[in-house]
Amino acid sequence: MVDIFINDTGIIKENNERSCVVYGDCLNVLKSIKNDSIDLIFADPPYGIGKDFGNHKDKFQDVEDYFQWCKKWIDECMRILKQDGTMYFMSSTQYMPILDRYVDEKYFVLNRIVWVYDSSGVQCKNKFGSLYEPILMITHSYKSKYTFNVDDIMVEAHTGAKRNLIDYRKTPPAPYNDKKVPGNVWVFNRVRYKMEEYENHPSQKPEALLERIILASSHKNDIVLDPFSGSFTTSAVAIRLGRRTIGIDNNFEYFKVGLRRAGVKQIYNDEFLYKDKSRKTSNKSKFDHKTNMQLTLDMVIESGNESVRRQAVFSN
Repeated sequence: MVDIFINDTGIIKENNERSCVVYGDCLNVLKSIKNDSIDLIFADPPYGIGKDFGNHKDKFQDVEDYFQWCKKWIDECMRILKQDGTMYFMSSTQYMPILDRYVDEKYFVLNRIVWVYDSSGVQCKNKFGSLYEPILMITHSYKSKYTFNVDDIMVEAHTGAKRNLIDYRKTPPAPYNDKKVPGNVWVFNRVRYKMEEYENHPSQKPEALLERIILASSHKNDIVLDPFSGSFTTSAVAIRLGRRTIGIDNNFEYFKVGLRRAGVKQIYNDEFLYKDKSRKTSNKSKFDHKTNMQLTLDMVIESGNESVRRQAVFSN
């Protein structure tokens, strides 16, 4: 990995030729990185909605407190982003409008993207449920010659090509294209517990979403940075696509996840870094109910009491 740090004294990091994994507060780490050194940044910060990340909850005093914190890491990210680089960042639906206004005035917004997903979980009963998360795609100014690899992100067109229609707007007329550039509404499934890519993290983003971002806005050997790496999906996808990557997180357990997913180390401080497939959520699953039922039936069978057996079967 190319040395982009001004001063890495006191920073805990591990790296190889392609990946750098850093343990620490992102603001402190970002301040130690050189100006104009990063090609692409993807930031998925705490949303300010009280989610439990293990070592802390993302609670802020109020909206202004959250806004002031976000301005600091956004500005640091833009300082280290190359003049023709691109940053994508996410936030909650309630706070993104404030951040949108800020970056629209100070930088240049390329796209406002909506990531849409279904939800099989508990839904609101007194209002419409939230089934999307906003993403902003920004660069330094309208003069920036940002990367957009259109041919690498084409998707299937579900319109005229599927019906074998002719596009008479062309000269000469020709069949509709069977591929198109994705719009700004992206449909990707959320990461579920039984999916192969699942890591034990409360807000893991899908690899397919990061793949589109990295393919669109970077080239091979470019440096991709994620200041809130969490499950280190950005690093894993970037490495798979031939990019170099820097991932930062302030949770030591996620730092170890990053070492494994970024291909830096499989053993750290004599600990084998295995994939933790336990569920982060405390919500019950089908397995939990089956287990409770089986425990009840086992207890009844051991008691030999017929009336208790019938009551247990009825209640389950």
